[in-house]
Amino acid sequence: MGKQPLLPVSEARSRILASLHPTPIETVPLSQALGRILAEEVVARRTQPPADLSAMDGYAVKAADVVTVPVRLRIVGEVPAGGAYGEELKAGEAVRIFTGAPLPRGADSIVIQEDTERDGDIVTVKESVARGHYVRPMGLDFRSGDPGLLAGRKLSPADIAFAAAMNQPLLSVHKRPVIAFFSTGDELVPPGAEPGPSQIISANNDGLAALILEAGGEPLDLGIVPDRIEAIRRAADRARSADMLVTLGGASVGEHDLVREALAPSGLDIDFWKIAMRPGKPLMYGRFGDLPLLGLPGNPVSALVCATLFLKPAIARLQGGETAQALTLARLGAALPANGIREDYIRAALNHVPGELPLATPDAIQESSMLSVLSRAGCLVVRAPQAAPAQAGDIVTILPLRA
Repeated sequence: MGKQPLLPVSEARSRILASLHPTPIETVPLSQALGRILAEEVVARRTQPPADLSAMDGYAVKAADVVTVPVRLRIVGEVPAGGAYGEELKAGEAVRIFTGAPLPRGADSIVIQEDTERDGDIVTVKESVARGHYVRPMGLDFRSGDPGLLAGRKLSPADIAFAAAMNQPLLSVHKRPVIAFFSTGDELVPPGAEPGPSQIISANNDGLAALILEAGGEPLDLGIVPDRIEAIRRAADRARSADMLVTLGGASVGEHDLVREALAPSGLDIDFWKIAMRPGKPLMYGRFGDLPLLGLPGNPVSALVCATLFLKPAIARLQGGETAQALTLARLGAALPANGIREDYIRAALNHVPGELPLATPDAIQESSMLSVLSRAGCLVVRAPQAAPAQAGDIVTILPLRA
């Protein structure tokens, strides 16, 4: 393939996302919905509360009966949560009531038990209350037919509880996208193996699988593939049923050259293959037949940074979710030199300061082979191409790496 100009990060992301479409919709029980992306709006199937309920333990009364206190009222019944008082409350009467129980007809207020004294069937109310005091009115939370959760929302534990309260046991969500991936390289062996001469432990497969899971995808690890045309072709063919294929690394003659050579006869159509960023310049994107294909660098730090910038949004897009990245501002904890022609993503510690912007302190060593630096980083400091030198205390843009 001929020489290609370096593509800006923003344009590369836009081209990837524009080429993707959400996965099919499936219906799952609430127990399987956490972290999924809603495909359809959730509408309440009931009213909550279903009636006027007591918010406290005490006595249901008519507010007009307790304007002047102390006052003695006759206790005519008792209502636990889940119970009911079948008669209409009359003037001068009270009903013993507990939290969550429905108010008797005719009652409009609750006097808490601490403000009363009981003597047999008589209760003395010592504090007056206004109408509606400690009453949860019917429909306070939501009413039947109300829209509750909108399509495109990533479901949290509170959302699951909300859907359950709306009496929705099943939710329509997008299928988790299956992301197939493999690493290439005769020099790679899996963790736990004993490397031979000139071999190294592969960190990419496990790291990428974790990132895919964190993003809501389903990883399909196709393993480590030797630098052989037929082996790469066979591995890619095993990914045909996935929603995306990711390759990690290429061949010694040039990043991804061997992957292109192996897959071109089977329908590989490349959109772009170089990005104006550091780390991670050799990044490829295209289609392998109908399958989107993202080629990541073989360097583990570059692979994970690129996966954060391009694969995570792609997985969000496949699920019908939000693709914008959570860029924010921080103060720089150490000076940085002028930047070159590529957008730079600098690993940095992130310390939160009460009442101020967080402090992002770049690691002194930004060598792209060092996973230890990425592991302890809390964010990536984003520096535009040709950015001027920055001083400690300057405000910079960051991409947080941890929740």
